[in-house]
Amino acid sequence: MVVEHIIPLAGGGSSIVENLCLSCYRCNEFKGSRHNALDADTGQIVPLFHPRQQHWAEHFAWEEDGVTVRGLTPAGRATLTLLRLNNAWLVQARRIWNLVGLQPPLE
Repeated sequence: MVVEHIIPLAGGGSSIVENLCLSCYRCNEFKGSRHNALDADTGQIVPLFHPRQQHWAEHFAWEEDGVTVRGLTPAGRATLTLLRLNNAWLVQARRIWNLVGLQPPLE
């Protein structure tokens, strides 16, 4: 895990606690300095999911397999795509976590 700036410094964010969260290294690399992304369903550029201000379950859901994430809102879909939350590496890791009862995580 790495400490991530939710609104990147390059995008006007700061290093105050309210703008920081833990992120997996790969997700943080995919995000880069962006805080907006394209929602393919609407064709609009939308703000990414904000983990300190928004609730995960309002923007994402687990598919029945318990390892694949579905975006429910424009922010959820854009975040899902930009961070590649269903890439093969993550899905395989979630399958392993599922076997030991760690996936899907409790709300």
